[in-house]
Amino acid sequence: MDRISALRNVEDAIRAFEDGEADLADTERRVATVLRTYATEFEVEDRRAYRVVDGPGEGRVVVAGTPAEARERAVRLADSGDGETPADVTVESL
Repeated sequence: MDRISALRNVEDAIRAFEDGEADLADTERRVATVLRTYATEFEVEDRRAYRVVDGPGEGRVVVAGTPAEARERAVRLADSGDGETPADVTVESL
C-alpha cells in the first residue's frame, strides 16, 4: 500500500466515524490496520520496516537502513533512561 492509498483509507475511516457509521473503537481498529499494512509493505530506496523484539511481546516496528540501525533505533525509543541495553533483541524484516 502506498502513502496515498493509506491516507485515503484513513480518511474513509474518519468519514465513517463522522457519519455515525462507525464508533471510535471501530475507527481505531481500521486506522491501526491501515497503518500496519502500510508499515509491513514499506520499502523505499535505502530503508525498510523492521520488527525489533526485546523478550516476549510484539516489539516495535521501525524504519531503518539496516538491521543494526533498526536495533539501535528501537533501543533508543524504548530507553528507560537507565542506560541499559536489552541483551536479547531480535530484528526481523517485515
